Amino acid sequence: MPTRTLAVVTQDRESEGRTPARALRPIPPAARDTYTAQPPRLEWPGPSLLDLSRIGPDRPVASGEVIEVTGRILDAGGRPVGAAAVEIWNCNAAGRYAHVDDNNPDAPLDPNFYGFGRLMTDADGRYRLRTIRPAAYLARADISWWRPPHIHFSILGGGPRLVTQMYFPGDPLNEKDPIHMIVPPEQRPAAIAETTGDGLSWDIVLRGRHRTPFETD
Repeated sequence: MPTRTLAVVTQDRESEGRTPARALRPIPPAARDTYTAQPPRLEWPGPSLLDLSRIGPDRPVASGEVIEVTGRILDAGGRPVGAAAVEIWNCNAAGRYAHVDDNNPDAPLDPNFYGFGRLMTDADGRYRLRTIRPAAYLARADISWWRPPHIHFSILGGGPRLVTQMYFPGDPLNEKDPIHMIVPPEQRPAAIAETTGDGLSWDIVLRGRHRTPFETD
């Protein structure tokens, strides 16, 4: 068998590009994202699959109006999507998110409101949650852009991940919100919840021509 000489490379530029120039350091706690999804606390009593109106069992209810939102997750054919992972987040009753990037000094944090949670749909694709009705907030002072009250949803199951926003019916800021108005007019009603006797109802369609508008924020 012929022998093969191995050359020693002294100027390996590819390796230099892949190797950090400085020693790696751990991310300090203050720089970590504290707005990470948390699993639902299934031991909580009550009528809801997810209760965001308080941060723990026997803790005080957060400030503001407690609302209940129910609905279904559906595929393109209108069939229910069971066992879909649904993440929900919204700002508090003062218009502030419990997030390190939201440092609006005019809107206080609520120590009793975290505003982020996760649930799984049942076999019929249904979800049910309680949260605090979010307030409108000033997104950009230079153009006087106020975001209307809304709740963010992220759905994983039955296809690609869908991130969307639920708007409240009849709010005058809906028709002034660039994020909402970028949706074609015929699709905007699909992003607005319906009022029911027990709260709000909002179905989410993951795919197809009737898909719920995708969030562009």
